[in-house]
This record gives sequence, structure tokens and C-alpha cells, in this order.
Amino acid sequence: MVFDLFSPRLFRPPAEADSMIVRVAQGCPHNTCVFCGMYKGVAYRPAPLEQMLRQVRKAVRGEPDARRVFLADGDVMALEFAALRDVLAALNAGLPELTRVSVYANGSSILAKTDEQLTELRTLKLHTLYMGLETGDDSILREMEKSEVVSDMVEAGRRAQACGLRMSVMVLLGLGGQQRSETHAAATAEAINRMQPRLLSVLRLVPTENTPLWRRIKAGTFTPVTEYEAVCELRRLIAGLELQSTVFRANHVSNVLPLEGRLPRDKAGLLALLDGLLNSDTLDRNSPGVTPLWL
Repeated sequence: MVFDLFSPRLFRPPAEADSMIVRVAQGCPHNTCVFCGMYKGVAYRPAPLEQMLRQVRKAVRGEPDARRVFLADGDVMALEFAALRDVLAALNAGLPELTRVSVYANGSSILAKTDEQLTELRTLKLHTLYMGLETGDDSILREMEKSEVVSDMVEAGRRAQACGLRMSVMVLLGLGGQQRSETHAAATAEAINRMQPRLLSVLRLVPTENTPLWRRIKAGTFTPVTEYEAVCELRRLIAGLELQSTVFRANHVSNVLPLEGRLPRDKAGLLALLDGLLNSDTLDRNSPGVTPLWL
């Protein structure tokens, strides 16, 4: 069930499909990424605290047995600590069966909180932070105008997990285009290895018409990877991962082949599946392939 303060379209991670969604802000406080069309044209606006708390009380009345909650919109971790603490406290007070609350979180927003604050938020059942690392290559991040640097995101992920929170990290296949495909895969694997997130999701870049990246593609200044190259890039990424205990998913509809497993246990099996696909001569070597139906 969704409890929404604002009118524009709402986004949530696929894993939160069964969660109660409480929207406490509109849009994304950063919203500069040239590849992301989620919040383009939407001004960022957090609700006043009292309005957030009224929304929480409404949600609690509407779904009093909820166990999982997702707080929207983009980067709710950017809220002031006191506001986020009070929202979590209200959810805890009103939902006796609450087990976890999750949010989108940028690295800079995590680093703006102290370890003591992160630990306190965890005691209030903040559980999973969904972070878009996108790539481990700072030059690609700059070109994509994402207002983050890799070292900060790695540090943020490590700090959050040390405070008991769980990181769910997302990366984008093809973000470096054809020219930087190999360096994108290698640098991303290195960053993930340093962070050691509990969850890792891989999606394929699918540019949409409302983004600057779409216009760059049309102008010929960015060349997307082909379907074949996207699978090669995924194989390079997985081959470079040295993880201790991570749930891996590449089963989003944007991916060519749905994959999931646990790393390091399933690494060899995932690579074998990708090798079979690459040797099958079924992948498009000239274009990105069929656009997912949801677009």
C-alpha cells in the first residue's frame, strides 16, 4: 500500500514491492545524473516534519500490521538526522510488527551522518540502504554528472555496514559506453570488492528520451554497448569480484540474461552461464538489442 504526499510518479526498488511505502519527500535532492530520467522535471521538496508525521499516522491507520516499510522518494537519507529519527520513531510506535525500514541513500548523505547517528537509526529499524554506485570509475561519474566520487561511496558503504545497516548496491552495465567498457567493469569490480556490500544488483543502462544522455546518443557523442558487449562487460565484472558474502542479482528486466546467486559460492556457475551465452551466437553484435517492454 502506498501513502503518498505528492502527485508525481513514485519509484521504489523491485525488492520493496510488498512493502508499505510512505512518501516523505518529492523528487531527488541531487537529480543531476544525465542517464537518469526518474525525477527529471520534478523539483526536490521534502515535506515539513509535522506533515511527514501526519503521513506516518495515516499509513499506520491504513496498514497497522505492516512489517516492512520503504520511505520514498530519492535519497531519503539526505533528510536531517532529527527528521529521519522522528519518522522512524513514529513508525516503530505505530507498527508493533515492524521489522525493517529501507530507503534510497547516496554516499554523501550517509557520510553526512555520524557513526552514532547511523547506529541510532539502525536501532529504530532502519535496515537496507539502496545506493547507486553505478560505476567504480570517477571519470565516468564526472561525465555522467553524478555528484559523487567513488572513494566516498565506498567509505559510506563500509561505515554504514559497520554500524549494522545493510547495503544494497546498484551498478549500471554500459555506463562507460563502448569506449570505456573494459575500464568500467574493472574499476567497478574493484570498488565493490572494497565495499563488500551484502547485496549487489546489476542493471543494464537503458537511456530514456527525457535524459541528456539520450540527446548525447542522438548527437553521436556517446555510443552504447551492443547486446553482446553488455554480456561481455557483465562477465568481466563478475570475474573481477572477490566478495566474502554477497547476494548477487542481475535479474532486472533490462538484463539480457536473468542471473542470481550468492558470491563467492556461485561465481564459477554464473561465469559458465555467461560463457555459454557468449558462445551461442544469439546476441546482437551491432546494437543494444530489443528495448525492454516497460519502456
